[in-house]
Amino acid sequence: MPRFSRLVDAIEPEIAFEVLARARELTAAGKEVIELEIGDSPFPSTAAAKKAGAAAIKRNETRYCPSLGIPELRRAAADYLSESHGLDLRAENIIVGPGAKTFEQMFCEAFIDPGDSVLVFSPHFPTYTANILRRNGRMWFAPLREDRQFRPDPKDVQRFLRDEPRARAIFLNSPHNPTGGVAHAEDLCLIADLVRGLDVMIFSDEPYDQMVWNGPHRSILEHPGMLEQTVAAYTLSKSYSMSGWRIGFAAAEPEVVAALGKLTNTALSCVSPISQWAAVAALREDHEERDKTMLKFRNKVVLLSAALNAIDDVSCSMPGGTFYVFPNVSKICERLDITSHGLAMYLLEAADDKLGVACLGGECFGAAGKGFLRFSCAQDDKLIKRAVEFLPEAFANQPRVEQYLADNPRFRLSTPVRTH
Repeated sequence: MPRFSRLVDAIEPEIAFEVLARARELTAAGKEVIELEIGDSPFPSTAAAKKAGAAAIKRNETRYCPSLGIPELRRAAADYLSESHGLDLRAENIIVGPGAKTFEQMFCEAFIDPGDSVLVFSPHFPTYTANILRRNGRMWFAPLREDRQFRPDPKDVQRFLRDEPRARAIFLNSPHNPTGGVAHAEDLCLIADLVRGLDVMIFSDEPYDQMVWNGPHRSILEHPGMLEQTVAAYTLSKSYSMSGWRIGFAAAEPEVVAALGKLTNTALSCVSPISQWAAVAALREDHEERDKTMLKFRNKVVLLSAALNAIDDVSCSMPGGTFYVFPNVSKICERLDITSHGLAMYLLEAADDKLGVACLGGECFGAAGKGFLRFSCAQDDKLIKRAVEFLPEAFANQPRVEQYLADNPRFRLSTPVRTH
């Protein structure tokens, strides 16, 4: 066997895709699985996007294009952010990428040197840590608390800047995956005031910008001076149901965009022009269809969070945004002596021989997620209801849980959960 780098040995993959693979494996073996684990839209890509993508193929838009993105998409993205979020952006503020995730890596490559410290609010999207590790950065975790609706606390930013001699970057994610928390305008204002003028950059991860369920989406880019200290990432995967097109964009000041362009050029060459032309059409023409889809997502979130709250020993706040719910199941975990990720895998693999429910344990999003489960609402309403109806009996079947723990002792609790 070849000797792998220390990075490969240290890096942890996004577990959602591993659970997805296991769910599909069980489905192929004949088990019915209701999949609520993956953050993908169940709806078709929007109409104008599909039409424009097909037209781009017919026009033979199948060759290399500029690494920064085609000019038409850069203009469309700048207009979208200016009109939707009240920002003042131009095409030179935009770089195109294959979704939003790639900008995590580029941000770290552009701004983090070995030994630099990065503030990560946790629970957190799992690839944040992987990309910080790529640069040998140091992670400084701050908890997102249920009693604050999982909003980032500016006091944690203050402590980070005070206590870390090599404080270099902050990762913000609002609306937040996995908790559904949404940063308030005053949270972002206070954070902006703390970092303004410092040699500290912010990665503002905003792929769920159209999924804020009360009030408008707020970005730290709104605040004076923050464009110069922020890379804000967006995607069409969620709002326009275009995950398979692999298309997104980031906003920053032109000098940062140019630096990210060099990284794109040397790593990706460019993003498929077919996807880019589809994105232009989506941003220009598909607002009405997008908004109708967002309403459907909101209704699913309301349905799932209310149904989960009706289960004994489950506490589930209505998320402020995204299409995830993040119920507190710590009482159930302690009663059954099982980790929340173990509980999620039990629901999929062992709670019933014929039916399984796929979700994610909170530990998939860092230690701060223990005692929680994450459910995606990306399913038909009837299947969401059926999945929730399945849970109480599964939680009550202690003999099956004990057998599952005997077969999978790694899921047995080693310390109390204590999130309730």
